[in-house]
Amino acid sequence: MGFWIFMLISNLLLPLAMIILGKYFMKKPPKEINRISGYRTSMSMKNKDTWNFAHHYCGKLWLSLGWIMLILTIMSMLFVIGKDMKVVSIFGGILCGIQLIFLIGSIIPTERALKNNFDQHGNSRK
Repeated sequence: MGFWIFMLISNLLLPLAMIILGKYFMKKPPKEINRISGYRTSMSMKNKDTWNFAHHYCGKLWLSLGWIMLILTIMSMLFVIGKDMKVVSIFGGILCGIQLIFLIGSIIPTERALKNNFDQHGNSRK
């Protein structure tokens, strides 16, 4: 049971981080465009407008995905409660991999939204 609790907590870290950072990015993106923290792609770093837009958009996406993944993680981990350590570890690893796919996959809609709202030089299309 101890290992199951460890795996549950481990698998909740990514959704919780997405929820916390999602809220933070929506309200307070990093003030300066930088290569160390924040949503950093070539398009998001064009200028302050693209930087703020990308953080707000990705923040909303992470907040939503984070809550969905948090609930689904708890529900899915209940299926392996009391199972063998090997089963729990394999299931937890697969679950973590799926979470990473959603985290990394959030780049696609964010970049698409940037492309729809800004030209290649970072000028607003509106």
